[in-house]
Amino acid sequence: MTYDEHSEMLEQEHRAGAGARRSRADQSMLMELIKVLAAHPAGLRRWSVMRAIRKERENAARDIPQKFEDEVERTFRQFCADTDDAKARVSRDVLFYRPRERAGEVWAIFPDRAKAWLDGGSAEVN
Repeated sequence: MTYDEHSEMLEQEHRAGAGARRSRADQSMLMELIKVLAAHPAGLRRWSVMRAIRKERENAARDIPQKFEDEVERTFRQFCADTDDAKARVSRDVLFYRPRERAGEVWAIFPDRAKAWLDGGSAEVN
């Protein structure tokens, strides 16, 4: 194996490791969003969601990344029903929505879908 081939292999392993770490971080953020929003079936304002997750992390002495709000927002949009994201989510991945009857930036959860997701199953869109 040449030096270049070895370097490329190490770089690929490093990227794979970073992807696994990112995946675990994404899963953690998703679990935190589910926990916060499940406690508020009518939904919460975006600001309140951020505050609740930040408070939970502070109480648990967990790291709060510099781009914390960006990560929370990205995770919410990734699993949101009414997102304009080019990567259309399949129905079983939709866990969150924005209630149209509430003014402002309110985030809410589909409790049955979140439970099914947590149980490892899938939930169908009604």
